[in-house]
Amino acid sequence: MDMEMKDDLGVTVDRLAAAASLLEQAVERLAQRQSAFADDAEASIGRIVATVEARREAELEEKLAAAELKIAELQARGATVAPAVGRKTLPTAMTNLLAKQGVNLGSLDAASLEAGALDAALVSLSIEQRIAVKSQLIRAGLLS
Repeated sequence: MDMEMKDDLGVTVDRLAAAASLLEQAVERLAQRQSAFADDAEASIGRIVATVEARREAELEEKLAAAELKIAELQARGATVAPAVGRKTLPTAMTNLLAKQGVNLGSLDAASLEAGALDAALVSLSIEQRIAVKSQLIRAGLLS
């Protein structure tokens, strides 16, 4: 009986060794498949990313071209349109102050108002008031 048990035990050990060998081979094949799958997935992801980046780049190039065209149009339009001067009238207080000093703005245009005549009319005002009057006239386009 001992001999039979030893033989049975030897056969079982051999079968277990064969099963272990088959399991090792199966694990190796699964590892190779998983590695190949990972490589394929990485390549596919790389292609997808490249496609998305190419689309985004083309989209950005289109937006850039449209923006450059718009800038060129605005620059061309800006060159043909005269720059707008701010306010064309003086505040009432400034007009009254000039009228008290003998300067009548109703009959004057930008060409007829001279700095020397204005200085003579404003001589009785303080320096700050003269500066304020002249800056208002410059903003209104009546003095250059």
